Amino acid sequence: MVQRPGGQNGCVRVSAKADYAIRAAVELAASGDGPVKGDRIAQAQGIPANFLENILGDLRNAGLVASRRGADGGYWLAKPAGDVSLADVIRAVDGPLANVRGQRSEQIAYHGSAEKLRDVWVAVRASLRGVLETVTLEDLARGELPENVRALAADPDAWAPH
Repeated sequence: MVQRPGGQNGCVRVSAKADYAIRAAVELAASGDGPVKGDRIAQAQGIPANFLENILGDLRNAGLVASRRGADGGYWLAKPAGDVSLADVIRAVDGPLANVRGQRSEQIAYHGSAEKLRDVWVAVRASLRGVLETVTLEDLARGELPENVRALAADPDAWAPH
């Protein structure tokens, strides 16, 4: 969840699960080829080990992470890091990027003066996609964000807690 100073909740919420999942996947991307132990990922990213195991299971079920048990086992990305967007990771652990009361934006119907509100929610989802589908695990592992994301983050107003 995005928190404002003073503990106030922001409008867009990023779950702990999504945050941890992205951090774990980026750790795998930065580690290169070969298995990485869950304990190493947990320690490197400050993620509770038990929570991490569940997250890695979700990422494995989504086909983003592969694993092997045993002394030489561990986890690795099942796809090239440049082919995995942050949106892919979030969807694997939390489902759709944006919904309204648990429903997809396009499935909501409003009437009267609120009729165009659905279009606003669809636009919000498109805006999230514009960032989360363009940033890959490789981008984060290399510390190089796409130009559109750098431009958004460079705007001082983006950092204002409103």
